[in-house]
Amino acid sequence: MLEIKETTIEDIKSVQQLWSDGDVMKFVGFPDGLHETDEEMQGWLRWIESNRPTLNHYSIFEDGKYCGESFYEIDAEHQSAALDIKLFGFARGRGIATAGLSHAIKEAFQNGAETVWVDPNPENLKAIALYKRLGFHQKDFPAHLVSEGEASRSIYMELCKNGFYEQITV
Repeated sequence: MLEIKETTIEDIKSVQQLWSDGDVMKFVGFPDGLHETDEEMQGWLRWIESNRPTLNHYSIFEDGKYCGESFYEIDAEHQSAALDIKLFGFARGRGIATAGLSHAIKEAFQNGAETVWVDPNPENLKAIALYKRLGFHQKDFPAHLVSEGEASRSIYMELCKNGFYEQITV
């Protein structure tokens, strides 16, 4: 059975292990993993908890075993939300990412986003395929997301609220 729940202090060690896995983090620029201290993880969780529901982080479990995370952060000015999903290798290719990301998408839309977006590494073909299955379309990066002089190492994909709900009711 799949369970997706708001991340709590009880989940923080699992998130820390996920982030330290180089296979999980390679496409986001940390091929050796991201190694955060316990104090840094606790500070990160306090940031999440103090900003809900503008942003939220979810822990994903299958039969009680931690599989990964999903996340959204709403930009109120642009009514858009950045999304993220990360899973351990053993949890991939079984529909868990679809469920975890769909949960974050629904929550972002319920909390004020009109669009959601992802920016996968162009080499992360499995992630791109997931986003396409969920209805995301590749577009140019919006100007407000591009830093001056920055050469993007990712692609921008977007999903509108109406398109998402039309897709799941078909």
